[in-house]
Amino acid sequence: MSSGYALAVRFTTRDAEAAEKFDALVARTLEGIREEPGTLVYVAHVPVDEPLVRVFYELYADYDAFQAHESQPHTKRMLSEREQYLTSTEVEFLNETIGKRPAGEGT
Repeated sequence: MSSGYALAVRFTTRDAEAAEKFDALVARTLEGIREEPGTLVYVAHVPVDEPLVRVFYELYADYDAFQAHESQPHTKRMLSEREQYLTSTEVEFLNETIGKRPAGEGT
């Protein structure tokens, strides 16, 4: 078993305008996330035929890396600002068992 720690998060936005503003918030937040060494993958997706939904996949080197991510000012700002754009948030915490990663990123 690998030490990777991941989240799958499903956000449903209020409407098209809220989705646009949420996307802008995520883009600003990514500027800081790109500098986090323990954040291996942080990707937002729009499901086919669900334009108001965003599904995030986040992969961290381990639980400590996730905690470091959560303590960053850019993450705290996103967590506090995002609710105004959303009608629901569903989070699944995942323990990695096996898979393929970018070269040099853990096991």
